[in-house]
Amino acid sequence: MQPTLVAVAHGSRDPRALHTALALLERVRELRPRLDVRLGHVELNEPLLDDTLDALSGSAVLVPLLLGRGYHIKRDLPAAAARAGHLLTRVAAPLGPHPLLVEALYERLLETGWTPTPGSAVVLAAAGSRDPDSAADTRRTAALLRERLGGIPVTPAYASAAAPSAPEAVRALAARGHHRIAVASYFAAPGRFATQTAAAAPGPASAPLGDHPALARLLLHRYDEARALPVGGVDPVRPELVSA
Repeated sequence: MQPTLVAVAHGSRDPRALHTALALLERVRELRPRLDVRLGHVELNEPLLDDTLDALSGSAVLVPLLLGRGYHIKRDLPAAAARAGHLLTRVAAPLGPHPLLVEALYERLLETGWTPTPGSAVVLAAAGSRDPDSAADTRRTAALLRERLGGIPVTPAYASAAAPSAPEAVRALAARGHHRIAVASYFAAPGRFATQTAAAAPGPASAPLGDHPALARLLLHRYDEARALPVGGVDPVRPELVSA
């Protein structure tokens, strides 16, 4: 029997975040109808991850709906898996960095009506973390997006805990002569940071990644990767996975 896929969202006070996560999981179920797919939250929303795991039996793969490495990936998810002693568990890598995320970012930008032209630039706006691995993952995604845009400059920026902020990144790009600047929202779902970032954008700001079809495919990709790990294993997010 296949392990249950437990998608782990952060949780948000914005009610749209829960609706977005549920919509994304519906896409996953459409792609793999026989797979048991559940949702758990680190905080703020029900069902909480511990409650989701308590209701399961057999085996499970925890797939974080998070875009890079950080405290939740390194501490919270392995701890939750350890508490679920009745299950055989594996913890998958976060969603990013990965080319499927870049494709979703690219298409969300195009949805705003923005197109890459000479002199334009993009700010990749992420939540931010004090963990240097998280910033490294965001920089890698920015580099991949720059390649996808044919060399258009892409500058990472952060809503909290790291610099530069999105307004600072916009000013730096404008000082270098870029005046057609779009903000790519590198957020899994709507929430406070995504709203603040979009409000501060001088031009087009894309929607969060949400239930983009590429994310559903990536969720299953991370699930399949993790199934190859030993029981109790945690994927450390190897750089070579970027080209998978």
